[in-house]
Amino acid sequence: MLAEYLPTLLFLLVATGIGIALIVIGNLLGPKKPGLEKLSPYECGFLPFEDARLKFDVRYYLLAILFIVFDLEIAFVFPWALVFRELGPFGLVEMGIFLFLLVLGFAYVWKKGALEWE
Repeated sequence: MLAEYLPTLLFLLVATGIGIALIVIGNLLGPKKPGLEKLSPYECGFLPFEDARLKFDVRYYLLAILFIVFDLEIAFVFPWALVFRELGPFGLVEMGIFLFLLVLGFAYVWKKGALEWE
């Protein structure tokens, strides 16, 4: 029984060995003293205006989460559209409920002012 797992174990050992070897070779042959440009927080060619550790407004995160929610919604709508005829009225009602809840959440976020920028 355990002999069946031998190829998997061998694969993991070889992959781990290659990974460790690449890290060691990189540390041995790589540059030891990075320049001032590499040590600066920005590598864009000009000096930074402010500290790199500024706090972000929570609206950026909220907008990112909203984007993910509406992007994932397409992941549910597209397969549903492909099998729409096979699902029949039941599938239509279920997708209607899903889209209604999504629009309800969007209306709530809009009402709270999460999409407003100053």
